[in-house]
Amino acid sequence: MRIAYLECFSGMSGDMFLGALIDAGVPPRVLEETVAALGVGARLEVWRVVRSGISAIKVDVWVDGEKDMPREDYWARQEQDVGPTPSTAQTQHEHGHHHEHQHDHQHSSGSGISRAGAPAPHEHSHSHGRRLSEIREIIGKAAISKTAKQTAITIFEVLGTAEAKVHDTSIDKVHFHEVGAVDAMVDIVCAAVGAEALGVDEIVCSPLNVGGGMVKCAHGTFPVPAPATLELLKGAPLYSSGVQAELVTPTGAAIVKILVRRFGAFPEMKIEKSGYGAGTREFPGHPNVVRLTIGEAASVLASKTASETVTVLEANLDDLNPQVFGYVMDRLLEEGALDVFGAPVQMKKNRPGMLLTVLCRQEDTSKLTELIFAETTTLGVRRREEVRQTLARRWENVRTQWGEVRIKIASMNGTVTNYAPEYEDCRRIAAEHHVPLKTVMQEASRQYLEKH
Repeated sequence: MRIAYLECFSGMSGDMFLGALIDAGVPPRVLEETVAALGVGARLEVWRVVRSGISAIKVDVWVDGEKDMPREDYWARQEQDVGPTPSTAQTQHEHGHHHEHQHDHQHSSGSGISRAGAPAPHEHSHSHGRRLSEIREIIGKAAISKTAKQTAITIFEVLGTAEAKVHDTSIDKVHFHEVGAVDAMVDIVCAAVGAEALGVDEIVCSPLNVGGGMVKCAHGTFPVPAPATLELLKGAPLYSSGVQAELVTPTGAAIVKILVRRFGAFPEMKIEKSGYGAGTREFPGHPNVVRLTIGEAASVLASKTASETVTVLEANLDDLNPQVFGYVMDRLLEEGALDVFGAPVQMKKNRPGMLLTVLCRQEDTSKLTELIFAETTTLGVRRREEVRQTLARRWENVRTQWGEVRIKIASMNGTVTNYAPEYEDCRRIAAEHHVPLKTVMQEASRQYLEKH
């Protein structure tokens, strides 16, 4: 099985991913033709640059004669031109990409690889976002593969779902002021097409370096990662190296959420090629690039299931209030446990008890062990490492008459083996609309089958 390993040691953004795709072998013309097929008046500019001694490809999206810029540059210019007024911030365009497009012309450190044609006039203003319905329509009309269309639309849908949750609204009412501009559309659709052109069976991703500090958004100043980005990265392994900048953008997070099958350390593989995609910023002593390595999986087993090492924590409990046991299970899951379950056991002195078992990532072992000691009556926690095989999993949204429901999809060798509506989504909808839970789950399953 041919796989790709995405290393996000300096975060992840749309333009960085496109650069890595090109450097790893995707012809620039494939992405340039994709941009032309969208018909939104954009063009690509592809350069080879150097970031902390690493040669990498930089991709810029030009619209109406200029390219976008990082958040802080955009807001600095806004404040210089019109002053820091909240009303202006709400109506002006802000793409929200720290890495992705800076409005400058500094190419002294690189040589031109290719430039698509000059931008054509278009009816949509670059300074405003788009509704999801309009984005779906534009992508649907583009002359790209059906699979790439669906992937790109799904990426936008997860972005919309994250924005809707953060702003407490419905996905239909979300105005993509942060992610719906032309350059973001180009990034997302080119990512879908480029990943397909890469010809790999799955993409594996490293933990993501999210950066740190504060970042200005259209709704105020927030800690890194920004709210929508954090929502998108639920379930993904994250860390910060201490760089005080936004390293993972909303678009980058959404691309990872949909294209990446699993997270882990560098997999066993026979390497064919690798590529580097550059971000806009340069950090002293820290290469601002993302690396994509392509190769053949080393084992036959890898072609069927993914392998990962997990930690198993266990504790026997015979004097704990059953109400507390349920609370502890919930707390462990909230703190990042992969799974938690209990089994009745017969303990010494013939006392009935419960065996608490926790599956977790190795990096969460200490934190969850401390929680068990703090919340239960146990005097000891057993620990062991085990290898588990897992099917590739991804999320997809479907629309029911009562609202959006996420579908968890499991696959093996690219073939869907299982799918199931997300319980929490269905439970919430059932409670809000006074509909039987089983009816909501059946409708969500039906919508998924009709969609495919």
